[in-house]
This record gives sequence, C-alpha cells and structure tokens, in this order.
Amino acid sequence: MVKIAILDDWQDVARSSAGWSRLAARADLVFFADAFASEDEAARALADFDILLTMRERTPFPESLIRRLPKLRMIGITGASNASLDVEACTRQGVTVCNTTVGGGAPYATAELALGLMIAAARAIPTADRTTRAGGFQRGVPVGIGLAGKTLGVVGLGRLGARLARYALALDMKVVAWSPNLTAAKAGQAGATIVGKSDLMSGSDVISVHMVLSPRSRGLIGPEDIARMKQGAILINTSRGPLVDEAALVAAVKAGKIIAALDVFDKEPLPPDHPFRASDHTVLTPHLGYGVAETWRQFYPQSVENAEAFLDGKAIRVVNAP
Repeated sequence: MVKIAILDDWQDVARSSAGWSRLAARADLVFFADAFASEDEAARALADFDILLTMRERTPFPESLIRRLPKLRMIGITGASNASLDVEACTRQGVTVCNTTVGGGAPYATAELALGLMIAAARAIPTADRTTRAGGFQRGVPVGIGLAGKTLGVVGLGRLGARLARYALALDMKVVAWSPNLTAAKAGQAGATIVGKSDLMSGSDVISVHMVLSPRSRGLIGPEDIARMKQGAILINTSRGPLVDEAALVAAVKAGKIIAALDVFDKEPLPPDHPFRASDHTVLTPHLGYGVAETWRQFYPQSVENAEAFLDGKAIRVVNAP
C-alpha cells in the first residue's frame, strides 16, 4: 500500500483542517507531530514513504536527504516555494514536487503577529500575565512605554512590512524604512520615510524585520547594526532567524540593552537550553506567523488534492514539470 507522511504537524491541526478519508482509503497515512532531531533521524523515519506532505520549511530536504529516500515519488510543499527543498535534486531523482496556490488563507497573519509582538514587548504583557496568574499584581512588572510618537523602523517594505507600517501609522507612530532596493516612492506609498540602514538602526524605537532569507540577506542585521540600537529599543523578527546575527542579539539581550520580540530562530524548534528562553528581555512565540486557522484551511485541503491527483496519474500544481 502507498505510504504518505504528513510532516511537522506541530499544533496537531492537520486532521481537523481537511478531509482525509478518501486519501486514507487508498494509502497508509502517518502524521508526524514532532520535528526530526537530525537528517539521520529524518532519513530513518521516512525511508519507506512514497509521498511526503510537508509544512513550509520546517524539515529541510537537501539533496543529501533526498538521496536517502529511495521510495519517494512525490513531495507536497505548502506555499508557492520552499527554500529548504532542493527541487533540482528531486527532479534528478524522479520525484514530483507539487505546491499549494498563493492567495486566500490569511495574507497578513504574520504582520498581525508582528504588531502583537510590538505591543507585547512595549507593555511587558507576557511578564504581566505571568505575574497576575502567580498571585501578584503590578510589583515586578516592568514599566512599559507608549508607542504613539515613537519611531518604527521597517527593514524590508514588501507586502508584510508595508502592512505593519500602516498598523503603526494607526497608532500615531512615525515610520521609517530601509532595504537594499527600496525607493522613496515605494516607501511613500506605505506612509514611510526612506532612510539609510545605520540611521534606521540608531533612530528607531522599534525595528521590525520583513525580508526573505537568501545568501545575500543572511546576517543582514549584524553586530554593528545591533550596537547602534537605542537603549531599550525593541527588535522584532517574524521573517527568518538567520537574517539577524544571533550571537550579537543574544549578547544585547543578556546585557539588557534591547528587547527581542521573536517568532523565528536560527534553529527551530528553539533548543530547550537556549539563552533566549531564560531572558527577561525577550518575548517569544514558536513560529506562529502564518499559522492561523485560515491558512490551515487552505494548505491542508490542497495538499490532499495534490496527493490524490498524483495517485490518479494526473499531478497538479507541479513545480518541477518538464
């Protein structure tokens, strides 16, 4: 019987987000709720599967892993592309790659989370919640800052960065922006003022990163950038962990210079002993940015459709079609 793995269902939402019964009638479905600890573990666990239905970039699939999956015939990805999947290696091995369509779902969910992280960090909401639940009240809760009149610096003024800029304007914040290819006209369309990178880092009370991770953008926010930040400033990252130099960020957080409000990390899931977990100067969420009910109701039904079509010999949404 065909074996299908549904990977990285970290919130146990896959079963309730789509109808699996027809697919289950023709294949053995196995849901994986936990991340693989290593490539070796992934290779052992997935060696007997014909189809893998993945969730974004949670499990990397480099060529070295794909070669170790001899029975693999199809990989389903969620979203238009997956930077952690070697599509060319799949093609060489005869593995069909199918995606899900862009659009629908919750297009601004990540920007909404960035807004939530900004407010949570500015008003120490996680600490206030823990203190109140533990029987305390205001004692021990840091004094927050108001956001009206403060400056938000947006690194990467694309669809999500521009949306956050509009949220900030509604809070009566000033918005400045920078990215390597940003123009004054595009910044103006989002209500932002274009500035240089160093000026953004030194002049902003809150900085939010909204860039695609690539070899060029890896480490885009480096030690010298973090050193320029104001005392007490907030750095938000809902894009990808490696965009920001983690060692420099850890050092700044440990020193109490800045607050890091993070949804993404260099290694995910975040290791249990990571210093971010123990810091009073962090607000942490477990890569929830795109992960809302509306997104799951798009990703999983289309993943099921992709698998069924492939089994019917009529693959759809094929990324690596001849």
